[in-house]
Amino acid sequence: MQEEALRWVEARVTPAGPIELAHDKPWSRVWKVPLADDDAAWFKVCAPVQAFEPRLTAALHGRWPDRIVDVIAHDEERAWLLLADGGTPVGAYGNAPDAWAAALPLYAELQRGEVEHVGAHLDGGVTDRRLERLPALYEDMLRRELPLEPEECEVLRRFARVFAELCRELEGPAVPETVQHDDLHIGNVYAKDERMLILDWGDASMAHPFFSLARGGDEWPARLRRAYLEPWGPGLDETLELALRVGSFAYVFGFLRLWDHLDETAREHYRAALPRMLRRAVASAA
Repeated sequence: MQEEALRWVEARVTPAGPIELAHDKPWSRVWKVPLADDDAAWFKVCAPVQAFEPRLTAALHGRWPDRIVDVIAHDEERAWLLLADGGTPVGAYGNAPDAWAAALPLYAELQRGEVEHVGAHLDGGVTDRRLERLPALYEDMLRRELPLEPEECEVLRRFARVFAELCRELEGPAVPETVQHDDLHIGNVYAKDERMLILDWGDASMAHPFFSLARGGDEWPARLRRAYLEPWGPGLDETLELALRVGSFAYVFGFLRLWDHLDETAREHYRAALPRMLRRAVASAA
């Protein structure tokens, strides 16, 4: 950790031991800061591609302290974020359907509450992946050299017009666009002091909220789909199915955004992920 960052951390918490690098990814680095009584804080430095995360996390915590990990401090200019410990990852207990059933309605309520703050989030740099922008992002995808077979690329080209129609079909006041996590998996849901906490908002975007479940595709069982949809109101099962279809591409667009910021070494490490995501999207198109 650089001396400047160390001084910033030590001005806000008192380390009880050596500060250790816990995660080192192309988009962020995270250090564990040991505190007294076996507690810890976590210091995150976000790369430019995710520089909005400290501001977004702090804003969400200010309005939803019961479901966002406690923010000790943040620095928007330097994209620094100092968090309290989030507790226990619910993934430590397996796939934890009961934990998902508790967390998903809380997450949906947060999304509904954040609708009125979409403009502020966009002004703060959060990625804009609203429905009106998706056809252009689709065309950008088609202009790339995709790691697919020629016939798979042809499926994508033929699907472009249908994709734009599906985006228009999703538009409407019943489910307004808002913040969506885009990396909602079991490793980003924690339990602490009877709270369910959603961590790691660096992949977030302003988009159709139901895209949040696109990462899991058809793997969400009916019970958990109902738990997520309950705060949104009745009669949205078909809307969710449509959003999962469109969202499989939105998830690809998010990965391509990260890909553009990776150096060649990092691209080699993550190269296998891109065709896997694309083929899942192709299956959706077909």
